Amino acid sequence: MFGIFISMKIGLYLPILTAFVLVACSGNGRKKSEIIWSQNFPVIGSQSSPRTEDLNKDGTLDIVMGAGKNEFQESDMGIVAFDGKTGNLLWKQHSIDQVFGSATFCDINGDSIGDIFIGGRSPQLKALDGKTGAVIWTYNSDKYKDDSILKYARYNFNNSVLVPDQNGDGIQDLLTVNGGNALANPYETRNRYPGVLIIFDCKTGNVIAADTMPDGKESYMTPLCFSQPGGKELNIVFGTGGETISGSLYVTTVSDLKAKKLSAAKVVATETGHGFIAPPTLADVTKDGYLDIIAITHGSKAFAIDGRDHHTLWTKTFPGTECSDNFAVGYFTDDDVPDFFTFVSKGQWPNSTGSLQVMLNGANGNVEYEDSIGCTGFSSPVVYDLDNDGRDEVILSVNEFDCSLGYASTPPREVVNKLIFIEFRKKRVEVIDEGKGVKNIFSTPWIGDLDGNGYLDIINCQYYHHADLLLFLGMIIKRIETPVKIKKDVAWGAFLGSASNGIFTQKK
Repeated sequence: MFGIFISMKIGLYLPILTAFVLVACSGNGRKKSEIIWSQNFPVIGSQSSPRTEDLNKDGTLDIVMGAGKNEFQESDMGIVAFDGKTGNLLWKQHSIDQVFGSATFCDINGDSIGDIFIGGRSPQLKALDGKTGAVIWTYNSDKYKDDSILKYARYNFNNSVLVPDQNGDGIQDLLTVNGGNALANPYETRNRYPGVLIIFDCKTGNVIAADTMPDGKESYMTPLCFSQPGGKELNIVFGTGGETISGSLYVTTVSDLKAKKLSAAKVVATETGHGFIAPPTLADVTKDGYLDIIAITHGSKAFAIDGRDHHTLWTKTFPGTECSDNFAVGYFTDDDVPDFFTFVSKGQWPNSTGSLQVMLNGANGNVEYEDSIGCTGFSSPVVYDLDNDGRDEVILSVNEFDCSLGYASTPPREVVNKLIFIEFRKKRVEVIDEGKGVKNIFSTPWIGDLDGNGYLDIINCQYYHHADLLLFLGMIIKRIETPVKIKKDVAWGAFLGSASNGIFTQKK
């Protein structure tokens, strides 16, 4: 695969958008990538990542994202759904603040269409009808203001994952975390409150179980739920701490959460001066059939924790950097042990001065690949074997500007956003999609087969650049169809993987 150039202009502000699209090496009938559709929306933006479900039953997956205006602003496009075939807006839903979570799908009204659970600031957690976008239920923090535990659940709802049915209604339930006061000052413990781990009844929104963090710290990390071979318990891994607040990584069980016994949770890793923000990745790196826990702190210390007895398998630290991106997982080396890729920001936000991309060998934690491309960002990578050579590539979004000066001291006037892939065998980097005057700070791309034609599709999001990297001025969402023939399932094609649960089980 090599790049060819396509030029196009889209949108109110007419940024220069280009695509260096993938070209097929083999005679599979499709020669190059095509931008199937591209939609432009003024004013709004997103800190969410696209996830997919066939909402209109036309055989093509559709796209759901959280969105909105800038922080603390209402929007009539706080949650949006796009037709995967045309890119047209299927429906929109109002929000009182940014909805930065990504969608979780579960059919609770019996129409065979996944309904949507998604959260954000102020605090917002909603269940929406997948077909129409109508609100089924919404969380009301005022209802719990006198509750000894849930009185703290009045801040941010982060991403959620499904857990097996906990109340006997035959429908899976929802595990999530609430925490993080945006008004608390860095390094200060004042105005910081304990995060709350919660299981909701998917059908009604009623709270099935809730408890505060064992150490009383805030929590931003998406919890994961999993079981081990032969185990009767459902395990939960969750984390505490923030950008400047120490924290720990814990393992507990659903039964202990239901019994309000998070205090009994086991500490499996800890970090001083930083917490665990990015969700971990679960994969078997010891080849014993148990899911191991691979996590990275905000201070860029990576841990591999044995899933059987929770001892530390290996650690790796990247001094002078920060990380809010979880590990993408795939087979990047020649062995059959999963490997891990992420990128970290040099320096300290908001004075980050660059980005470092790293790939760690899953067997021992050794750095097998390192590069320095672009500037700060919090969009996680996705993974697929693009050239069918038995070794996976990563696809990630990078922003380019003069970040050596530090963002806070010299906000960038111009940003170029690129969607790239990295081939580790030849240490080759190529551009898939590029835009001038646009950025992508938060949104993980989605890859998979939208229409079932056997070829890899990419959903890529870009946002018009404001002088402040975190402010929104409009967004572009596009579907790119590639010549890459899908010869194995896409295991890590979205934020937290294609199954949206952080678990990697694919065999090489």
